[in-house]
Amino acid sequence: MAGPGFKPFDFVSLFAALIIIFLAFIPIYSGAGAQNTIKLKGEAGAWVFPQEAEETLTVPGPLGDTVVEIHGGRARVLSSPCQNQTCVAAGTIHARGQWIACLPNRVLVSVESSSGEDTEIDAAAW
Repeated sequence: MAGPGFKPFDFVSLFAALIIIFLAFIPIYSGAGAQNTIKLKGEAGAWVFPQEAEETLTVPGPLGDTVVEIHGGRARVLSSPCQNQTCVAAGTIHARGQWIACLPNRVLVSVESSSGEDTEIDAAAW
């Protein structure tokens, strides 16, 4: 007498259960629940704002003040005392890992995850 073997519906049920489990883990491990923050660093300190903040900030540096705007989920450098104005020309940033740097004035604006994950800045980000 043979044991109770598997029937075709058993395989379909097992496959469906595996897909449901897989789909349940996607938002957990993809960081979908993490909110982005705008981080400003200068010689005077560091500031962190939620990406949804509406702020215009003045960040002091060795050359003078750099003005940064956070508006509509995006951040940009409005003005800076540096000569080449590359940071102003960089435009807006909004996605995690993007950044703007005013190297002569030592100011860094970056979009990071609030979940505590470190965002590495590399040459390919700009």
